[in-house]
Amino acid sequence: DAFLPHIEDGTITFIGATTENPSFELNSALLSRARVYLLKSLGTEDIEQVLTQAMEDKTRGYGGQDIVLPDETRRAIAELVNGDARRALNTLEMMADMAEVNDSGKRVLKPELLTEIAGERSARFDNKGDRFYDLISALHKSVRGSAPDAALYWYARIITAGGDPLYVARRCLAIASEDVGNADPRAMQVAIAAWDCFTRVGPAEGERAIAQAIVYLACAPKSNAVYTAFKAALADARERPDYDVPVHLRNAPTKLMKEMGYGQEYRYAHDEANAYAAGEVYFPPEIAQTRYYFPTNRGLEGKI
Repeated sequence: DAFLPHIEDGTITFIGATTENPSFELNSALLSRARVYLLKSLGTEDIEQVLTQAMEDKTRGYGGQDIVLPDETRRAIAELVNGDARRALNTLEMMADMAEVNDSGKRVLKPELLTEIAGERSARFDNKGDRFYDLISALHKSVRGSAPDAALYWYARIITAGGDPLYVARRCLAIASEDVGNADPRAMQVAIAAWDCFTRVGPAEGERAIAQAIVYLACAPKSNAVYTAFKAALADARERPDYDVPVHLRNAPTKLMKEMGYGQEYRYAHDEANAYAAGEVYFPPEIAQTRYYFPTNRGLEGKI
């Protein structure tokens, strides 16, 4: 906030670059006064072009030297580094240093050498940035959309990139409540069991338990009726007046309260037919006709 007046009057020219999403790091007032340009990550063909330039550049690269970079190796490096040009050049440099001279006096950078020095493909991921939340969002939306295969893919992306499986387990519990709901109340038990399994047996077996929960949630019937009902009830509780509790619903632990009529005319549901007090009013009279919960006919919710 201290920068705002100085940016507005031109005293400060604000220029920044970040690998994070600026909407997470800058307040809205400052962000609204700036132009944001998104620089997309390099694709495989872009990385190949960088490598080609490095091989042809006689001043800063390997141009004119007896080093050969086959097309298949160039492609393999580009796919390995996942859009990281700096890592691609570092990998090329290591291969050039380690390659042996063949009978023709050339150093051929073979794919086998790349496998030896580079290891597995790196994943662009962090536990706080927008890429992490993009993956989590894709997982959640795939489960909500009843797409178990896509959900497993995004889950695999998260854990192979170093994401915390327990974060996914917690998200599964949220999905069970928000997106499956009373269409299949067992979904919450499955999610809790997967979470518990992970904490008991560790990642090797626990990750599979979470995968099982993800598939169950994706294949389960869906209902967000409870979720939307609760949101509506919260909105009324926050925005409407604090209506008094109707007298017949009030607690009456003392003689004075009973004399004041608290709890009188309350109909005990278990004494009614089918344990249902037909016509009894449980809302304040000001909102007596309010309804929040609209159950679906999917899964068990229709029977409940």
